[in-house]
Amino acid sequence: MPTPRVHLPTAIPGWDALRAELEVPGEFPPEVLAEAHAVTPVMPQTDRTDVPFLTIDPPGSTDLDQAMALSRTAAGYQVLYAIADVAAFVTPGGAIDAEAHRRGETLYAPDRRSPLHPAVLSEDRASLLPDQIRPALVWELLLDGEGELTSTHVARAKVRSRRKLAYPEVQSDIDAGTATPDLLLLKEIGLKRLAIARARGAVDLPSLEQVVGADGTLSYRAPLASEQWNAQISLLTGMAAAQVMLAGGVGLLRTLPTPPQDAVDSLRRSAMALGVSWKHDESYGDVLSSLDPTVPANAALLTLATRLLRGAGYTAFDGTPPTRTEHSAVAAPYAHATAPLRRLADRYVGEVCVALSAERPVPDWVRRALPRLPAEMAGADQRAHELDRAVVDLAEALLLQHRVGETFQGVVVEANHRGGTVQISHPAVRGKLDTEDPPLGQDVQVRVTEADPVSRQVRFTLA
Repeated sequence: MPTPRVHLPTAIPGWDALRAELEVPGEFPPEVLAEAHAVTPVMPQTDRTDVPFLTIDPPGSTDLDQAMALSRTAAGYQVLYAIADVAAFVTPGGAIDAEAHRRGETLYAPDRRSPLHPAVLSEDRASLLPDQIRPALVWELLLDGEGELTSTHVARAKVRSRRKLAYPEVQSDIDAGTATPDLLLLKEIGLKRLAIARARGAVDLPSLEQVVGADGTLSYRAPLASEQWNAQISLLTGMAAAQVMLAGGVGLLRTLPTPPQDAVDSLRRSAMALGVSWKHDESYGDVLSSLDPTVPANAALLTLATRLLRGAGYTAFDGTPPTRTEHSAVAAPYAHATAPLRRLADRYVGEVCVALSAERPVPDWVRRALPRLPAEMAGADQRAHELDRAVVDLAEALLLQHRVGETFQGVVVEANHRGGTVQISHPAVRGKLDTEDPPLGQDVQVRVTEADPVSRQVRFTLA
């Protein structure tokens, strides 16, 4: 599920201090780099380099986890989804493996990222770059005419991507009517999978980008439709992986409990503050899935809605099926399986599914690691959330740093006897309200008392 990306003016100092504060990993140790440069990948015997795979990513991306080839069948559709085979480069217990377990996932800040694997692997030798033969896990997913999954198989193979595309050019070609047949199928399948997700009760939260301009303005970049269609292929694969592992009795699920009512109530009050319509009988999923993210108030609410994803975790199992299997936002069992260059868990999910598909035992090194992965990934997720939150806090402090003393209209969205949280609408900022027992859910006039980019604090008091 998405987290907001924040773009800030490049001249802002303090990124290194922020990374140190949050213990964001820096350069790779020499032994990790040496192993990454020296490793010879294990290449599969199966050759699928004849398949016309293509990649679709943000412009300029070089860490390419996924390549797809879509075709129509007599019964519906075939989705071939090649996922970078990181395990082909990583020795269990080796230096790269140990460092990946320490990091857990790639972390993103506005100035640079902290990758899970050294760039020589993640952006070069293991990446599914065009016209390069690479080891991959190839998922063969068969769908019926409505887009429902009917068959799943995954196996190792050599692949060669033919085209490296970016979302804007894919969208432009589709809109102009000049897209190739496989890209038209991406739209067709994507729309059908979106309809299935809505009928299932899934919550669609687009990956918004929050942009703070050098002039102190706030805007949002909404995802292109091509990004949503592409995301549906990844979600489909994650759901298929969960089915394979649950049937085989071993694996690692991504789970999310239903959000607590007080979190939903707080989001409803934020909607009121932002002027977003939310009828009494509408569920949060219905409201969020219907919002046009190009409207700034809607984009702000969708960014706040990521708070409902708190409680997401990983559930490992081996022999006994887990009690909780569902991811509430996906509204189905789900697993992270499609981004092994950027997320540790995906490598293990891929290994489990390849073994189960071939009706072979899951490797011992995978089974030994499964019990500790939920805690390792929880630590990595917490660090990622802390970094995301710190960047958002910094963005909000920058927006108001020259407006201390000004008053704004807002709504109290959280309250207790010590104070609370207020949501103002223009700009869409949340901050601490230093007033005892503030009137929860009510319109208020508030004054900015602090907006400090150094401490990343924004505070208000009732005007």
